Amino acid sequence: MRHLPAALALFAALAAVPAPAPAQALSEAQRAEVVEILRRALREDPSILRDAVTAMQEAEERDRAEAGRAAIRRAADQLFRDAADPVRGNPRGDVTIVEFFDARCGFCKQLHPSLEALIRRDANVRIVMKDLPVLGPNSVLAARALLAAHRQGRYAALQDALLTHRGEPTEQVLRDMAQRLGLDWARLRREMDDPAIQRRIETNQRLAQSLGIQGTPALVILGAAGPGASQLVPGAVDLAQLERMVAEARGAR
Repeated sequence: MRHLPAALALFAALAAVPAPAPAQALSEAQRAEVVEILRRALREDPSILRDAVTAMQEAEERDRAEAGRAAIRRAADQLFRDAADPVRGNPRGDVTIVEFFDARCGFCKQLHPSLEALIRRDANVRIVMKDLPVLGPNSVLAARALLAAHRQGRYAALQDALLTHRGEPTEQVLRDMAQRLGLDWARLRREMDDPAIQRRIETNQRLAQSLGIQGTPALVILGAAGPGASQLVPGAVDLAQLERMVAEARGAR
């Protein structure tokens, strides 16, 4: 409120400029007078400009947040209720977290233990996995392997192995992992080339694009109040942040 007198003075000065006819622009003299009034007000109180910029940034952030919520509402069925998606945690959990991830992504590897700890500590959280290979051919190879493993009921086991693996998920590495985890490698390798799996990856990519997701990991959290109260969280977060977001989702009724 301390800037109100200066702001009022500025608006009063602007109001004192003679208004042109509706179809006419300001004259050169009028424009010069307005510019001088603005300069004088900013010299006297430069914080007016800072406050105006801050207000504009806050308004833009609110607009972005609302646009994000609107995009989530439009994509709610595809995000939260696609029966073909791999699910971890409680399939009937009251809070759903959708994770877009790349098996080669370092930040996804950083986030993974926190998500695992969350579902161990909270038996009412559902995590939906959306494979989003954005880091090159080996990322695509790993995503195809994961989606093929899902058909054998071993998605979670292979995901754990990939997100704790420190090297490249080459075909030989995938074969060793699959055999160690008891997957049928011949079937897995054959189904990795199934066009339906490639279409699944492309569907995830289009969905991520529609939500403005620009990298991995990215989380979308659905609370008890439904898609309108959902939030998009880019980047890795720790367990405390996850638990806080889940609590907020439960409280948004």
